[in-house]
Amino acid sequence: METQQSQQPTNQERRESRQEKKLDEQQSRKKIKILKLSGVWLVVILVVGGLTWGLARLSNRSSAGPIAFSVNVVSASDQIEGNREAETVLVEYSDFQCPACGVYHPIIKQITKEFGGDIAFVYRHFPLRQIHQNAELAARAAEAAGKQGKFWEMHGLIFENQKEWSNQRKAKEFFEQYAESLGLNASQFKADIDLREIKDKVNADYQSGLRFGVDATPTFFLNGERLQNPRSSEEFKSIIQTAIK
Repeated sequence: METQQSQQPTNQERRESRQEKKLDEQQSRKKIKILKLSGVWLVVILVVGGLTWGLARLSNRSSAGPIAFSVNVVSASDQIEGNREAETVLVEYSDFQCPACGVYHPIIKQITKEFGGDIAFVYRHFPLRQIHQNAELAARAAEAAGKQGKFWEMHGLIFENQKEWSNQRKAKEFFEQYAESLGLNASQFKADIDLREIKDKVNADYQSGLRFGVDATPTFFLNGERLQNPRSSEEFKSIIQTAIK
């Protein structure tokens, strides 16, 4: 059996023990520091990875932008004549009180008659409110008739009688007469013409025109490309024929 005296550590052993303890503490601090740094870098990697993933998704969406927001993409709220499924899409931004739009009306009517099975003609409102006091009201009248299935009939009457109502202070009375001649429910028409839904539809068309650079009426887009307004009915037909081919 060892005696009590033999179990007491010497000075040298104490020094060595303290050095070992000190080294252990230094190693522990290094390990903790390394773990902290690893945690920081892990967070950085996750953040950078997340940003990269997000930017990649945004880039993919942006690359689809021209398609998703193309002027010739037809929406459920668009007023369309002809073949809704046609590959050839003619879009008109128009103002019912605009004299030039009135001139193009019979040309477009003839085009939709001749090529209706091969094109989708989309009419969108672009009332020039500052110079045409009744343009927006006319647009709302057409949309109100559309709620009873007679948009195109009202569209035709408004253009064909443009000179009659254009500068009248009580233009609404003329539109009510047109509605009556079409056999529409008069009370419903009078209520619908002031509906927020219809005002929003007209304004949505107008805002979409601004996004696509429309600054005058009529403005035509054929398959997403803005046209220089054709100078005659024959020139317009030729352009449509080429697009269909």
